[in-house]
Amino acid sequence: MSDWRTRRALPLVSAMAGVALLAGCGTLQGGASGTTGPIVVMTWAPQNTNATNMAGMPAMAKTFAKYINARGGVAGRELKVLTCNDRNTALGAQDCAQRAADEGAVAVVGSYSQYGAAFTSTLEAEGIPYVGGYGVTQDEFESPLSYPVNGGLPALMAGAGRQLAGKCGKVSLIRPDTAVGDLYARFLDAGLRDAGSTSATDLRAPEDSTDYNAISRQAIGANKPSDCVSAALGDKTATFFDAFRRTTTVDPVTGGEDGPKARIASILGSVQQSTLDSTGGGNSPLEGAYITGWYPPSSDSRWAVMRNTIKRYAFGDNSVDADDPGVQTTWIAYTALTEVIEKMGKDRPVTPSSLKVALDQAHGISTDGLTPPLGWRDEDAAAIIDQPRLVNGRVTFQKVEKGRLVAARNGFVDVTHTLEDAPR
Repeated sequence: MSDWRTRRALPLVSAMAGVALLAGCGTLQGGASGTTGPIVVMTWAPQNTNATNMAGMPAMAKTFAKYINARGGVAGRELKVLTCNDRNTALGAQDCAQRAADEGAVAVVGSYSQYGAAFTSTLEAEGIPYVGGYGVTQDEFESPLSYPVNGGLPALMAGAGRQLAGKCGKVSLIRPDTAVGDLYARFLDAGLRDAGSTSATDLRAPEDSTDYNAISRQAIGANKPSDCVSAALGDKTATFFDAFRRTTTVDPVTGGEDGPKARIASILGSVQQSTLDSTGGGNSPLEGAYITGWYPPSSDSRWAVMRNTIKRYAFGDNSVDADDPGVQTTWIAYTALTEVIEKMGKDRPVTPSSLKVALDQAHGISTDGLTPPLGWRDEDAAAIIDQPRLVNGRVTFQKVEKGRLVAARNGFVDVTHTLEDAPR
């Protein structure tokens, strides 16, 4: 699994040199050439595993292809989407990347994998752009072939710290005991400190845990109403909060039993509307929770085109959930990609190398207000040493009211400076 604090310096330099050499020759491998025929791309994500599953992202990619092809395609050409299951393993991620190269994909779009080092090394060697990844690994914000559409987990966690600061006397973070999980505390603390609060208590849980009783008691601690408990456990977050809600403590004065009094919080991806619906709606253990996301709440009217597309082209496919931030990320990634290709024009061949040039020059790419306008020029990037590809450091503050995710604050909150000041 990729570690945010380390990087393969020599392979990166070699890959960049290889990209420059091949681009200069105009013979980058891995993509189709010419101005006719389908434009081939790939979307991958883990499916049917014991950890985080993101089946909605490949399904959304297929749905987007149906939508755009019904409108005449991209620059007059059919969009052909390949999908792949990375199986939540490094070998699976590498296999998907190699398959993208072998089958002529000009880009990998709107995908999820925890194994950034495994897939970026292959994509860099083949010169294939990685557009709009979910943002779960550092490699997505370092690779010269990566074009992110959000601020990834660092922005979410820094934003969560900013959102909780001033509301909580003490914050306890429950997160996976993984390399990716190690990032959570680092960036949550950066957000807390940036807003004048103290660091969180870092509580780790096995990624495949099913019993959260012990860690719930740790999180409750002195059981003060001024405390906050933030959990970012992916698919297991609702399971934790259910255990948390049922945990009791003994009042030292009365001797009676008390339930947890702390406020609760999480991030989108660990909590989404379907989580609330499946855990009781307004009676969900997540009622009242503070949630940090990348995009506007799923009830926002700016999602109308995506929702209509899902209704028309993914009818009956329950994996395509319009409230899923993975699905939303895939939609945004494909929206940005198609605009870039359209701007290339019908007479320009779409290859990995020509697409990379177009992406490097892209600026002001609209996602219909779901993100700020995107661009990946050098001047669009934030001044973050270990995240040089980050171009969108904005998040949204949300909360759970009557079983629905609603805006807790209007508009985007920019945490770019928080990320710039975070300890290395």
